[in-house]
Amino acid sequence: MDHFLYITSWFVPFYGLIGAILTLPWAIGIIRQTGPRPAAYLNLLTTIVAFVHSLLIFQNIWDKEPETVIFHWFQVADLDLSFALDISPVSIGATVLITGLSFLAQTYALGYMEKDWALARFFGLFGLFEAALSGLAISDSLFLSYALLEVLTLSTYLLVGFWYAQPLVVTAARDAFWTKRVGDLLLLMGVVTLSCLAGSLNFSDLYEWAQTATLDPVTSALLGLALIAGPAGKCAQFPLHLWLDEAMEGPNPASVLRNSLVVAGGAYVLYKMQPLLFLSPVALNALVIMGTVTAIGATLVSLAQIDIKRALSHSTSAYMGLVFLAMGLQQGGVALMLLLTHAIAKALLFMSSGSIISTTHTQNLTEMGGLWSRMPATTTAFVVGSAGMVTLLPLGSFWAMLAWADGFVSISPWVIGVLVIVNGLTALNLTRVFRYIFWDKPQQKTRRAPEVGWQMAFPMVTLTILTLLLPVMLQQWYLLPDWESVNWYVVGMLVSSTLLGVAIGATMYLDKAWSRSRILAWRFIQDLLGYDFYIDQVYKVTIVSAVAILSKISAWSDRYLIDGVVNLVGFAAILSGQGLKYSISGQSQGYMLTILFVVSILGFFISWSLGLLDKLPF
Repeated sequence: MDHFLYITSWFVPFYGLIGAILTLPWAIGIIRQTGPRPAAYLNLLTTIVAFVHSLLIFQNIWDKEPETVIFHWFQVADLDLSFALDISPVSIGATVLITGLSFLAQTYALGYMEKDWALARFFGLFGLFEAALSGLAISDSLFLSYALLEVLTLSTYLLVGFWYAQPLVVTAARDAFWTKRVGDLLLLMGVVTLSCLAGSLNFSDLYEWAQTATLDPVTSALLGLALIAGPAGKCAQFPLHLWLDEAMEGPNPASVLRNSLVVAGGAYVLYKMQPLLFLSPVALNALVIMGTVTAIGATLVSLAQIDIKRALSHSTSAYMGLVFLAMGLQQGGVALMLLLTHAIAKALLFMSSGSIISTTHTQNLTEMGGLWSRMPATTTAFVVGSAGMVTLLPLGSFWAMLAWADGFVSISPWVIGVLVIVNGLTALNLTRVFRYIFWDKPQQKTRRAPEVGWQMAFPMVTLTILTLLLPVMLQQWYLLPDWESVNWYVVGMLVSSTLLGVAIGATMYLDKAWSRSRILAWRFIQDLLGYDFYIDQVYKVTIVSAVAILSKISAWSDRYLIDGVVNLVGFAAILSGQGLKYSISGQSQGYMLTILFVVSILGFFISWSLGLLDKLPF
């Protein structure tokens, strides 16, 4: 049985792909009599099988050494395109998390999108999402990881643009796709460069190459920056962070996975590439700067949002910024722990926010209030998810940040300041959102809002229990520090920042009648944060304008220079032909005389050019 589980571990990602294929008869309209729900049930079934299979493998290999399975995809002469799979507790544990959250999100979608006519298409895209994430988790090849990241980009584009009849949705899907393409293109350059330098794209081979590689500073810097560009786009890091906010136009069940697992997928690839980044101090410094700016900036921006999904999505960018900061400081283990705790808590927060949107039919925080007594399960889920996001004992994020901060309290004390600021502002933002939704007076859209049905309540209750039990699981996996080694000064700073953020968020004045402050100075700050420091406008003035000018120059040169030369030759041929037809006499001796004349001229020029060549010194 153990051997069978090992040799079939590579098949786990294919369950999601099979589920996506099984939904096609309903998604493309071949089967219409039954409605779209059978397609959703088939996709759910394959996800359950994938979860059980990966869970059995995880139990079997928990205390065993990692193993690598290599598949040779294409081999000719000296070219060997192969990809490796990593069968280890970390990779298989990631597939357990992915398939488990996918099952809960799909169950949640059955209730959230119950009346959507394109339910089968949504579940088909969800299956593709799950397959790419599961494959990315066990991939031990940069070549395969890049291909799967491209599948995730395509899946994000299709899911964000799911309701394509709305113009704003189409714009959001387009912007998300093209923003990620910038990072993916740079990552592709890095992949091709590594293939030439190292001769292999399997991570084990790349690690051996990196131990003895000697690159000049310019090459190492450019290579490192290219490798971090792809994960930066996937994790919505500055300056490629604008897409995640716009991606909230898609269905909420897709936002659950996007904000918990998809962004973590990019960070996971960055974690796998960490030994390669040690070759480039410039890349490590870029990770530190990028992570710090995104963590603090995105947290500040989230404070000014009145859309519930956007208020939560910016905190996703902020926490991925902390992960990038950990990678830049060479703390990969802490980054993985932070990814785990954030994924579970953020999935729970987005499920609770989706329940609120489903019952109130609004995403505007100023139109909500008084839901705590009407939606007890949703209120509990939001509170527990919020507690799991900040350093509140004894939940998971506390231990993740403590393990990180404790190691840098004497080496890099400024890191503690970043953690305290981000943690305190996150607590402030979540408390502010809680007051808007649950604590204030009921509004017109919330007076009769009921609790959601079991299909949406079951995933929320499950994740609520999982969030509360996560510290116990971390203890079983020996990931929690001993109490004797805990730095209590760091504990005091982290917990104090949480309590201070909650206190300010609970007491600050919230006037729903004025979503913008009447005080000019506060209004300026609110607009600055609400419009994301006007980065979108800066892009339009700089990059977009430059591209537009270059496009106009290219169009002008193509029309008047390239086409002009071609048209000039054509007009010359037409005019010469028209002129010659009037000079034709119809006599053969005239034709022969013309031919001899032209040949004589050509012979003269040829002999003249050959004479010039003879006079040259060589």
